[in-house]
Amino acid sequence: MGDLFVHRILDTGRLPLFCFFVAFIVTFVLTRVNVRLIRARVRWFKNVQAGDLHIHHVVFGVVLMLIGGVTSFATPDGYDAPYVIAAAVFGIGSALVLDEFALILHLRDVYWAEEGRASVDAVFVAVALTGLLLLGARPVGFAGVEDDTGKDSLLNPLIPPSIYLLSLVINLSLAVVTLLKGKIWTGLIGLFVPLFVYVGAIRVARPGSPWARWHYQPNSRRYRRALHREQRFRYPLIRGKIWIQEAIAGRHDLILADHLQRQRSRMKDEHMSASGPTPPGPGG
Repeated sequence: MGDLFVHRILDTGRLPLFCFFVAFIVTFVLTRVNVRLIRARVRWFKNVQAGDLHIHHVVFGVVLMLIGGVTSFATPDGYDAPYVIAAAVFGIGSALVLDEFALILHLRDVYWAEEGRASVDAVFVAVALTGLLLLGARPVGFAGVEDDTGKDSLLNPLIPPSIYLLSLVINLSLAVVTLLKGKIWTGLIGLFVPLFVYVGAIRVARPGSPWARWHYQPNSRRYRRALHREQRFRYPLIRGKIWIQEAIAGRHDLILADHLQRQRSRMKDEHMSASGPTPPGPGG
């Protein structure tokens, strides 16, 4: 393991990325353990309060990301230790921010609600993409060919620039189509393995995706195919993903107070509408 670490991490200059990756995962796990203990009302585990203000951990994450990012920019060349520490600090901050990604997205506290699953999805995506980079995978467009000086070159000298740029445009366009079809994981992984976007762009879109809304009529054959595949193949995968999410991050099934209040108001209005107008009293 030591030789593998030296060969794959140290010799390739990926030590800062490795420290970011480890710090990110450890911080996310510890954060989820902490908030689950807070949710279970375990003694000694409480939210950070400033008077009546609940300070979410995304605030600390933003500060740590700023410190890590600025430190990495300010570190002179040749000083590896500060750069590695900055990468770890940036990883800690990134985990704290993405753990409350849903709060930023919805601009309200949906941490334990259904919408809160978006935070876990964001963390999973970040871990997957960082893991691919750590293994040496390169995004589409980065050929990694060494030039005469021994440094990596973006363009492959054996391929004409026009053909290279054309293939890059095609791959990125197919990735956008795949994402618009609602296949997030396929599109993101396809940025590293183009075969995924070729398949994802050809296959039918997911029913609720922007592509389906733009191109599929509600009763069309393609829409029915998309719905059939969603129910037959996608739903079991989603249930499996939710099971893994809940095992790691806890159950996201709380109904927000405002959502509950709106639901009660809607049910009351529907009940009054069904009952009809109140008949006038004896006085008119």
